[in-house]
Amino acid sequence: MTVLAPPRVLTVAGSDSGGGAGIQADLKTMLALGVHGMSVIAAVTAQNSLGVQGYWELPPEAVRAQLDSVLGDIGAQAVKTGMLASPVLVETVAEVLAGLDVPVVVDPVGVSKHGDALLAPEAVETVRSSLLRTATVVTPNLWEVLQLTGVKVTDEADLRRAADAVLALGPEWALIKGGHLPGAPVDLLTDGTREFRFTAERHDNRHTHGTGCTLASAIASHLALGEDVPAAVEKAKAYVTGAIEHGFPLGAGIGPVDHAWRLRFR
Repeated sequence: MTVLAPPRVLTVAGSDSGGGAGIQADLKTMLALGVHGMSVIAAVTAQNSLGVQGYWELPPEAVRAQLDSVLGDIGAQAVKTGMLASPVLVETVAEVLAGLDVPVVVDPVGVSKHGDALLAPEAVETVRSSLLRTATVVTPNLWEVLQLTGVKVTDEADLRRAADAVLALGPEWALIKGGHLPGAPVDLLTDGTREFRFTAERHDNRHTHGTGCTLASAIASHLALGEDVPAAVEKAKAYVTGAIEHGFPLGAGIGPVDHAWRLRFR
């Protein structure tokens, strides 16, 4: 019997020692959605349910070696980026991604769920000028929109203005995540011409660690499975909404979303 490999998705991000976000969340999401997850670790965090106690970047040559090793032998049908920490790591990753012909999902991670900084202030301009132009889809939350563009979103009417400001930085599609606005969560996806709005039930659950990583990884997984961008985002939104609904307590702080919820509750 011939066994075929599933689609391959590469995540380039930081490691979360608590297992709720970062590389760990990415790989759990990819497994849950039926793709083979691979990883390039850009930074290591000391992190738990209470916050990030510290992080340490890997040398750029170590990040580049991981990229060359995986892409040179195994290849990927999609790539997702997360925490890249510093200008030199952003530049290193952007240089490699610019030479790829596969979908790239950029989660422009700036802070953790607890408000801890995960991107050096001097790296923001490098994200703007180098990384975002490699992206098929970029997935900023409202704080990251403000950090990248200066646009402050206060209500749903501001989402398109924010998306246009992000698109001006070079990605093909912008997904502006409106979950921090009051009312039902609304995310806006646009390529500047087409526009899609995705809504979901707001679950009364504080255990939401890893939502951004999980959504971006789910989008990348569905792109690798052959979906177009709007369909990939719609399916990823449904997956992460269920993961939030079933998020569970862990430690003394904010617990993670449940990446295996479809297996546990089917």
